[in-house]
Amino acid sequence: MATALIILGAGMGTRMNSDLPKVLHQIAGAPMLVHAMKSGAALEPERTVVVAGHGADLVEKAAKAYDSDVTIAIQSEQLGTAHAVNQAREALKGFTGDALVLYGDTPFIRPETLAAMTAARLTHDVVVLGFEAADPGRYGRLIMQDDQLDRIVEFKDATDEERRVTLCNSGVVAADSATLFDLIDAVGNDNAAGEYYLTDIIGIARARGLSATVVRCDEAETLGINSRAELSQAEALFQTHARADAQSDGVTLTAPETVFFAHDTVIGRDTVIEPNVVFGPGVTVESGATIRAFSHLEGCHVSRGAVVGPYARLRPGAELAENVKIGNFVEVKNAQVAEGAKVNHLSYIGDAAIGARSNIGAGTITCNYDGVFKHKTTIGEDAFIGSNTMLVAPVTIGDQAMTGSGSVVTKDVPPGDLAVARARQENKAGFAVRLFEKLKARKAKGS
Repeated sequence: MATALIILGAGMGTRMNSDLPKVLHQIAGAPMLVHAMKSGAALEPERTVVVAGHGADLVEKAAKAYDSDVTIAIQSEQLGTAHAVNQAREALKGFTGDALVLYGDTPFIRPETLAAMTAARLTHDVVVLGFEAADPGRYGRLIMQDDQLDRIVEFKDATDEERRVTLCNSGVVAADSATLFDLIDAVGNDNAAGEYYLTDIIGIARARGLSATVVRCDEAETLGINSRAELSQAEALFQTHARADAQSDGVTLTAPETVFFAHDTVIGRDTVIEPNVVFGPGVTVESGATIRAFSHLEGCHVSRGAVVGPYARLRPGAELAENVKIGNFVEVKNAQVAEGAKVNHLSYIGDAAIGARSNIGAGTITCNYDGVFKHKTTIGEDAFIGSNTMLVAPVTIGDQAMTGSGSVVTKDVPPGDLAVARARQENKAGFAVRLFEKLKARKAKGS
């Protein structure tokens, strides 16, 4: 059965107190919307429609960055969830299959849970995702009759008896697409809020003799984010699960509570991660690597046996081969560092390629930017770059070549050559003593 996703992301999120659309606030380096899209993507949907409203251009940009085939539907007025889903009708014209309604501010629903909903659709016309709430609060209640879902009652419209029910509505719904929109056509707004509730389709479906059921999940999966405080709680929840998963996969975290993962971080087993390491999006670390304390990695690849840090920064495009060493206060950006090469201290390596087993001395900088364009530095195999060398790109250092400490290298260095580019040293006898005496006398006269 083909599946289409309808992801609701039109709300402003007034409690966020932000100009940014609510669904674009980030958890683990990705917008909440992307988390919802990733969960739904596991179903291999034939179509995905994101319903946007406030900040629709920004929502569209974020959605298409994750999935270029996504369709954006606009809800210009926020008249309720049924009204929001109805905005996807035109985008799903001609589609035959199941429609699954998700929420851009509910980022933690597992793909396995959504798969259970699609399985339940084989025997029921409408499937709702529910959960047993520890504190039902103001959640909508799922009212069961025997083994069928009879109706969903919003808290503000519920009786005292209905409010005692602890089985609550997540808002996630699955139904045949044509059936879903047919049911929505019958939804009215005769309720306390004057809105068109998607939840009303259950009562309408049951009145028409259609079947409805509930798939249950853990309450944590249904966590919706409506405020900055809830956003930080969601981040903490994500990190707790990510750390536990990493440890289960054979990764050593010496101080787990200080390590922060991104939504797509991949770490191989037998990797050791020391305290206070932060992973931005797009990081893969192979097995047996070591990421030392206070390092920050983003958009990079670290191969087996490599050592990074402490206090290192790997920026997008950094590619470290096996057994590479990147030491303290070293920054690497858009650079390939070949097997066994070392950049151990206080260096910037940007827009560069470093050959196998080469040693980059402390304080080396690849001067890659001329104020307008970026230029590449190429260092061959088994090269030795002396401390405090400035490599003014574009420049190539050949295999087994060397640079003298303190050199400013502006021309290519052939293989095996030594480049020395610095002023000749001169020692002026007794000048330092005479200079200090003169300065001290001037100071005494001034006082």
